[in-house]
Amino acid sequence: MGRVEIATAYVARPLIGFGAALIFVLLAVLVAGIVFGFAPGTLFVVIAAGLGAYMALNIGANDVANNMGPAVGAKVLSLTGAIAIAAIFETAGALIAGGDVVSTISNGIIDADSVADARVFTWAMIAALLSAALWVNIATWIGAPVSTTHAVVGGVMGAGIAAAGLSAVHWPTMGAIAASWVVSPALGGAIAALVLAFIKARIIYREDKIAAARKWVPVLIGVMAGTFAAYLAMKGLKRVVSVDIGAALGLGAATGLIAWLAAIPVIRRQAAGMENRNKSLKALFGFPLVISAALLSFAHGANDVANAVGPLAAIVHAQESGAFSDRVALPAWVMMIGAFGISLGLILFGPKLIRLVGDQITKLNPMRAYCVALSTAITVLIASWLGLPVSSTHIAIGGVFGVGFFREWYMQRRAVSNRQRTAPPLTLPYAERRRRKLVRRSHFLTIVAAWVVTVPAAAALSAATFRLLGVLFG
Repeated sequence: MGRVEIATAYVARPLIGFGAALIFVLLAVLVAGIVFGFAPGTLFVVIAAGLGAYMALNIGANDVANNMGPAVGAKVLSLTGAIAIAAIFETAGALIAGGDVVSTISNGIIDADSVADARVFTWAMIAALLSAALWVNIATWIGAPVSTTHAVVGGVMGAGIAAAGLSAVHWPTMGAIAASWVVSPALGGAIAALVLAFIKARIIYREDKIAAARKWVPVLIGVMAGTFAAYLAMKGLKRVVSVDIGAALGLGAATGLIAWLAAIPVIRRQAAGMENRNKSLKALFGFPLVISAALLSFAHGANDVANAVGPLAAIVHAQESGAFSDRVALPAWVMMIGAFGISLGLILFGPKLIRLVGDQITKLNPMRAYCVALSTAITVLIASWLGLPVSSTHIAIGGVFGVGFFREWYMQRRAVSNRQRTAPPLTLPYAERRRRKLVRRSHFLTIVAAWVVTVPAAAALSAATFRLLGVLFG
């Protein structure tokens, strides 16, 4: 009997998360039924509420890992601490700064006139929501952090094609999104590599590391504070206050200057008595990394809650008014489904991808993880200034790869230089060269492949779902 109990607990433990997720989805359905009552179209709203909750869970399981993974991999935060901080700040970002109004046609992906009928519009949004959630779920299962924004875009595109043909899609917009597959990770990786190169040149490989750190770490903290102030003003506080790029940069510059001046005495006290070695330097980057991870989670909650419940809000509006609208308000109960769903998905299913991003792509320490966080914020700001549609997921993962590939290049260059000074060139076998790589190529190929197929996979699922809904309810 004792062994049966142990076996039962072993088998049942993985099902706890699925059970809790199912209860949350059922609660969302119940809330939608109570709020909407017996009005016409209640069935569609109830279905969409369940799918919105399912999508929110998947966003929490997949997307949030990009913000917390580097801090966990650098061992600045424990997995439990990272989940707690992310859950708090994701929920706060969604409820405090989540958009009052969302675009229901995903920023012009399909022609609004092609889905002017309220019934067709409702089916299209349900199909988009279900397909995006399914694809993100599949990506999480195979261990690939993907863009939930791109999944929603693909879902909307597929439903639009199924409803009105290829002519319904705004192909220039889709072309810009496709270009972001390359631009986002490349720019994030390049900036992360440049920041790491700066840290190596100015701090790590100096004779007096602690003196160099006292000089440059406050500057880096100021840059981080200024960047995140501008980032939050542009991307994370749209509901509270709306600012243009110029005002955001001005706010960032002022915040960065204040943070730099405030950090000088703090870093001086913290560095007092430290040994002149790299381990001491890592301690100076720990707290800034935790703050950056929390701010990234806040901005993510504010921005990506619309991915989970934007189509749900659109369906609610269409059923209440009998017509579609290109932009609709997010009711409070809809926003809460998205906010709490993202946090619950992170708690239940997030650890898998947090470990992958933090530990399994490349080895991170506080300095490298700091480079990833800073590059994410800088790249989003640059993209906003240029008007490029980028994915924070692609940027963050690109930053991790950028740090890893830069370390490979740098160590190979130093090894070649040392051999040239001490001995003839040494040719290593291919297997040994591959073993010495600092970035795991299997994860690199899996993630890139998942990025490439996200939009077409979500589109195909959405088109099939739309056709099925037409057969069932037509």
